[in-house]
Amino acid sequence: MQGLHTCLFCADNDIIFIAMGGKRYRIIYEDDWLIIVDKPSGMLVIPTPKKETSTLTDLLNQDLDARGIEANAHPCHRLDRETSGLIIYAKGKNSQRLMMEEFKKKSVKKTYIAFAHGRVKKNFDIINKAIYNRNRNRHEPAATKYKVLERRKDFTILEVEPVTGRTNQIRIHLKDIGHPLVGESVYAFRKDFELRFKRAALHAKEIEFIHPITKEKLKFSSRLPGDMEEFITI
Repeated sequence: MQGLHTCLFCADNDIIFIAMGGKRYRIIYEDDWLIIVDKPSGMLVIPTPKKETSTLTDLLNQDLDARGIEANAHPCHRLDRETSGLIIYAKGKNSQRLMMEEFKKKSVKKTYIAFAHGRVKKNFDIINKAIYNRNRNRHEPAATKYKVLERRKDFTILEVEPVTGRTNQIRIHLKDIGHPLVGESVYAFRKDFELRFKRAALHAKEIEFIHPITKEKLKFSSRLPGDMEEFITI
C-alpha cells in the first residue's frame, strides 16, 4: 500500500465546469477509474421519479462524452439535493462494483460539517438508533458519531461521521436528539425555530478511502460552501 495521498480543495487545481442552469460543480480528482466531485447544494445526484435531466450524474456523463471518454459515471454513494460536498463516482460498472466493496468493508470514512439548532451539551457522542426503511418495511440499525466544534448562541457547529449509511441518517439522528439541522424542513418545522437558512445546513467536507484498484490511501477535503461560510460570519 502506498502512503496517504491528500487532495485539499484548491481553486488553482480544480477542474471547474459550468453546468446547466448556472450550476457549477468541481472535479477535484480524476483517474482512469474514479472521479471525486464537489457537489453544490440544490443539485440532484440521480433523478427522482420526476425524471429530471439536469442531475449531477447526467451532467458528468455529458462532460465525459464531450472529452471522448468511453465510460459512464456511476455514483458510489449519494448526497441528497440539499447537501453539498464530496461524492465518489466510478467510471464504468466494474469500477463501481469494486468501490462499493470498499464501502461494504467499511474502509470508507466520510466526515460532514453540520449546523444544529440549539446548544448540544455533550462534546462528543454516538447516536445509536434504528431508522425505518420504507422500501423494506423494517427498522435498520444506524449509528452516527458527532463532535462539537463550536457552540454559538442559538446553534452548534458539529463534525459528524456516519458509521452506517442509511438514507438521510444524519438529518434523522440529529432530529432524534432534539437538535435538527439549521434549515431543516423535512424532519422539523422551520417555523419552530428563529434561525433561518435556505437549506439543511449539511456539508460533506472530507472523504477517505482505499483506492479499489491502486490500493493507495486517498483523502480529499472541501471547504465550506459560501452560504454556510456566510451564515457563521454574520
